[in-house]
Order: sequence, then structure tokens, then C-alpha cells
Amino acid sequence: MDSQTMTVAKENLKLRSPIEDYPFYVLIETSGSNGSHDEEKLSQFLEHVMGTGIVQDGTVATEPTKIQNIWSMRERIAEGLMHDGYCYKYDVSLPLQSFYGLVEAMRERMGTIVTRVIGYGHVGDGNLHLNLTSPEYSTEVMDKIEPFLYDWVANHKGSISAEHGLGFKKKNFIYHSKSKSAVRLMKDIKHTFDPNMILNPYKVLPDF
Repeated sequence: MDSQTMTVAKENLKLRSPIEDYPFYVLIETSGSNGSHDEEKLSQFLEHVMGTGIVQDGTVATEPTKIQNIWSMRERIAEGLMHDGYCYKYDVSLPLQSFYGLVEAMRERMGTIVTRVIGYGHVGDGNLHLNLTSPEYSTEVMDKIEPFLYDWVANHKGSISAEHGLGFKKKNFIYHSKSKSAVRLMKDIKHTFDPNMILNPYKVLPDF
């Protein structure tokens, strides 16, 4: 989570952070067979990364209420963004060296025509949730986002789809991530198993 994501949680949702303000936040959850052992290992890890300067601050939550409070700051972000008005949501994957670069590029490109640009996601697998907001839907905003965003992702060896897939909104942008030969193969496989196009219709595969 970046700092602007945390701002959404605190200002739009009135949630309280257990630590001070920083540029980035990482939420780690463990789920082992021995809670005491997990807590000890996580505390040792936090002590180590803070001691080496990799992390500036942190906290370990073991009580269910505290765990839920921390998770709320991540899980309720979509709700918090809607307080701004309209939200333009993107789910992409990028190499870690380019992971946050897209957020910075979009902030520079969009300027003041949007309320905010935030980035959060799953840093372990390079899955970035990019969200932009404006008071209401704007074709000017959309035209500045697409296809620039997809071109940027393609140029940095990423994929325009991640955990939420292509769906029907992104299907005609598939060529930013897949070659024409790959798409033809996908269509052939689809036709073999679903000749009547009744499974998950109108999604994933492009119109052309």
C-alpha cells in the first residue's frame, strides 16, 4: 500500500493506522499450526528488518480485533475510493523493478484532472491494483488513461491482466500482452472445447 492508499483509509473511512505515516506499507499474514511459534518468528523478522534499516516501523497483531482492524485498512480501500466519486480500476502485473513506476507515471500524466492516483496490491507476485478517482465519470480522464496505461505495461514487460483476468472490458487490449499467434491459438482451443461459445461468453477473447 502506498501513502495515498493509507490516506484514503484514514480520511474517507476514518480508520486509524497503528503506525506513523510512511511512503509505503507492507501487510504480512502468517497462518501456521502453532500460533505462538508464528508470533515469535514474525517478531524476530520485524526486529531484524528494522534493525537493518529495511523497515522503519512496524507492529505485530495477535488479537483477533487488532488483526481485523489492520486488515480493514486494506480490504476496505475499494469502498473508501468511492467516496471520491467515480473510480477507474486497473489490475495489472509488472516486474518488481517497474511495479510502482506505473503509479508515478500515471500521476504525472493525469495531473489535476483526477482527484487521486493510488497503487496497492500483491508485491510478492507483481500484481498491482491501480486506482484513479474523479468526482464523476469523465471521457477526458478515460482517454488519457487508455491506451497509454496498456502501452506502458507492455513496454515494461508486464501483463494487462492479473488476478481479475481480462473480462469483457479488456479483451480488445489483449494484444498488449499476447502475440497474434498466441491469440489465434487461444481461439482454436476455445472453439475445440466450446464450439457454441456458451461458456463465459463475450469475455477474454477479442472481437478481431
